[in-house]
Amino acid sequence: MSVWDSVIGQEQVVSRLRKIACADASKIAQSWLICGAAGFGSAQVARAFAAALESPDHGEGSDGISGENELSKTAKEVLAGSHPDVHTLATKGVTLNIDDVREAIGISEQMPSTAPWRIIIIEDVDRMLERSTNVLLKEIEEPSEHTIWLLCASSVMDVLPTIRSRTQLVQLATPNEQSIAEYLTKKTDADNKLANRAARLSQGNIATAFIYASDERALSRRDELIAGLLRMHDAADAIMLAAMLIDDAKSQAEDEVQRNVEAQQKEFRRINGLGDEDRIPPKLRASYNAIGKKDDIKRKVTRVSRDVLCRSLDAIDSVYRDVLVVINEAQKSSPIINQEYKSRIVQLAQSMTASSALDCVDSIATARRRLSRNGNATLVFEALFCSLLQSQ
Repeated sequence: MSVWDSVIGQEQVVSRLRKIACADASKIAQSWLICGAAGFGSAQVARAFAAALESPDHGEGSDGISGENELSKTAKEVLAGSHPDVHTLATKGVTLNIDDVREAIGISEQMPSTAPWRIIIIEDVDRMLERSTNVLLKEIEEPSEHTIWLLCASSVMDVLPTIRSRTQLVQLATPNEQSIAEYLTKKTDADNKLANRAARLSQGNIATAFIYASDERALSRRDELIAGLLRMHDAADAIMLAAMLIDDAKSQAEDEVQRNVEAQQKEFRRINGLGDEDRIPPKLRASYNAIGKKDDIKRKVTRVSRDVLCRSLDAIDSVYRDVLVVINEAQKSSPIINQEYKSRIVQLAQSMTASSALDCVDSIATARRRLSRNGNATLVFEALFCSLLQSQ
């Protein structure tokens, strides 16, 4: 067993980081930028790298204490997010809060308590506003001698040049369908058929594949979106489809956030030796109530809702990618992603040119940019669907 077992389809990256984790500590770079499209596993790579750096056995499960095939206690804690010397900063809202960045900087200046390094992982550093990035810049340029920064982003181009130039770049590859399908059969209850379909529809996005393989409603909602897109004929259809999509995104986000809150509350009770029906002692009440704080939940729902909408844009984009494949007669080298709608996609391709299909792809990219800039989601998707209609 190794800390790298959860990293899918990144053999070259794993080989490189494995060697670095085993190298002389004085030669290890202290600022890293790990880039891969959303859901490709940049956060998993960062956590695995952190575990390898902190573990006496470099995360290979061979420290002579825990057994040859079992991870060390340190590695398990890092991967679980409970190690005191590894701090992770993730988005609670649409963007990273400057106060949270300042808190992370304060933590980075502390000496590690039990491990060789104080490691700070920042997920979605590309969601950081420029003023927050400027606060972080000096720490990245001149980190404390005992600190390592691991920054994660969807694309290197989404990170300010001043950050890029001061970090070691790790560029992730797109995992292949077979690797993702094998991972899903191990980590979910999905059978081979569902795992293969989820891997195909995910287009290399491990997080999306996991959702489709483990959440039947998310997969059925994707089917409804694609079906609605392919039968859209006029502006009224476009507006109705946009409304349905926004409502579904909010519903999915609320369900997901509520499940996470309940899981955290259950874990809080377990850690503190409390049963499901036990009253929370007064001294623990503030910590328990903070888990389900109304303002935090609202921010999380907004963020997760945006994630769902971005996943919807990926699904829409896959349709016009398939159209281009048909138009260019490239199905042998690039199989159609939406196999369940192949006949309808072929019909759509017959009514379009390569130029008009590319116009649709450009419209989707425009919608993605508007959404990333906190544009009104309803207006963004109404404009997108109307634009797609004009190009068809």
